[in-house]
Amino acid sequence: MIDIGVTKLAIIGGIALLVIGPEKLPGLAKTIGTLLGRARRYVADVKAEVNRSMELDELKKMKDTVENAARDVENSIQTGASDFEKTWAETTGLASDTQSADLHPGFPEYRHPRKKWRIKQGATPNWYKARTGTRTKALSGAARVARFRPRRVS
Repeated sequence: MIDIGVTKLAIIGGIALLVIGPEKLPGLAKTIGTLLGRARRYVADVKAEVNRSMELDELKKMKDTVENAARDVENSIQTGASDFEKTWAETTGLASDTQSADLHPGFPEYRHPRKKWRIKQGATPNWYKARTGTRTKALSGAARVARFRPRRVS
């Protein structure tokens, strides 16, 4: 690389002062400074773009490896689940729901908890419903609108 010291810069500055003149030298120095600044920014932008493209390539490679690993895990889980289901069916001997009821006679059959909701609602006394504001009668949409419509003051 070029070895430029302080003495060489002073000699170049003195020659530029004699050749260009003292009136134009500050403008020329400003122009050279702006051009050097633009060149440095351009080089920095190119470096950043190259670094981004390298990182993007690395991220793509990493993404591919993660996706492959996820597929492998998914496949192993699916095969393991199917093997587990086969093993479970063989050990318990369950082929249908009737056999499960025969195997466990002490347990009652499952019933959905909302099966008797009318009885549960009917068990609540009307005075309690009135106090808590529970609706006892169903209103149509038009009746509900008419009930809650603000009254006109005339």
